[in-house]
Formats: sequence, structure tokens, C-alpha cells
Amino acid sequence: MTFNAGAMPPTLTMKPDSTLFRLFVLALTLGATTVMAAANDPWDKSRRFNDYYEEEPEWEEAAEVTPPTFPADADLVPIYVSAVQTNQYLIDAKSLSMGADQVVRYTLVVRTAGGAVNISFEGMRCESREWKTYAVGHKAAEAGQSGTWSKARRSEWRPVENKPTNRHHAALSKDYFCPNGSSLRNADEGVDALRKGGHPDVPGNRK
Repeated sequence: MTFNAGAMPPTLTMKPDSTLFRLFVLALTLGATTVMAAANDPWDKSRRFNDYYEEEPEWEEAAEVTPPTFPADADLVPIYVSAVQTNQYLIDAKSLSMGADQVVRYTLVVRTAGGAVNISFEGMRCESREWKTYAVGHKAAEAGQSGTWSKARRSEWRPVENKPTNRHHAALSKDYFCPNGSSLRNADEGVDALRKGGHPDVPGNRK
């Protein structure tokens, strides 16, 4: 048997109304549908993770933080720290603020058993469970005059530690400003927690 190298191969002809033609069209349709589905598959492992999810922007602290008005005794609200604490801890309710950076800022007044008074303007970040001192307060030398603020020498974020002594930051975080680890919705929520002696969302503080 011999083959003619110059001969043209036979051509397959399909009539539009033939069964073979209909099967051919169906195969093309199914193939196109499969390709489109794969392109739109949200779980397609061949695509990068970031094609579907945007990364959360890195947290940034407010660029400028200004100390509030110097605290007045009438605006101070005591907080409970522990049964063994001899110092008295108070928060200036009027100073409380909630920043766009999700940092609650407040003025803390500590009265020691020996009669000393320490005043500081601080911030607390619930997400990372940290606190920071922005400024230190100095009472006026004469009655009737307002105190002044000076920038804190150590102004850096520090972890909230639940230690036996000086655990006021742990108390502020757990019972007042970071209920169940969450940030306050606004400053009024924090003031309400101070007035009630604890945030109502924290078990044991429901008042």
C-alpha cells in the first residue's frame, strides 16, 4: 500500500442539524463555562491571597497629642485598684477622650499615703494592652492658679502588668477602659464606667 505525500487529508464535514454538530457546540459551551468559573473561583489556590483580601493598615498613633485642662478636684473620680492598696487613684472625668487611633486618654491623679500627689496625662491602647505617659502635671504654687504640664521624660508604650503593687493600669484596663479586651466606643462610655465603679460589660461589674 502506498501513500501520496501530496494528497490532501480528508475533510470532516458537519451539518448544522447533525448530532455530531450539536455535540461539538455543547463541548465548546461547557469548556467556556469551565474556564469562566475557574477565573471567578474565590478559592482558586493559584491566585495570590492578597487578590481577595486587603491587608489591614499598620496602626499609627495620633501625630499630635495635647494635654487637657489641668484637673480640678471636683472632676476627680476614684477608681478601685485592690484591697491592699494604700494609695488613692483618681481619674479626671473631664479629661477622658477617645482618639481616632483608638487610644483612650485621661489624666491620672495618685495621692500617696504620705501626702504626695502625682499627676500624669496618659493613654491606653486596648488592642495591644499597653499604656503610655504623655505629660507630667505640676500643681500651682499658689491657690487659685492653674497647674502646668511638662513632657514626660519616658514617653513610650509599656505593657499593662497585673502585679501585686501599683496595679492601677491593670485595673483601668480590665475594669474600666478595655472591657473584655475591647476598646471603648466613645469617651462617654468611659465616663459612665468611672461613675458606676466599673464597666457594666465586665463580669462582676454589672451595676
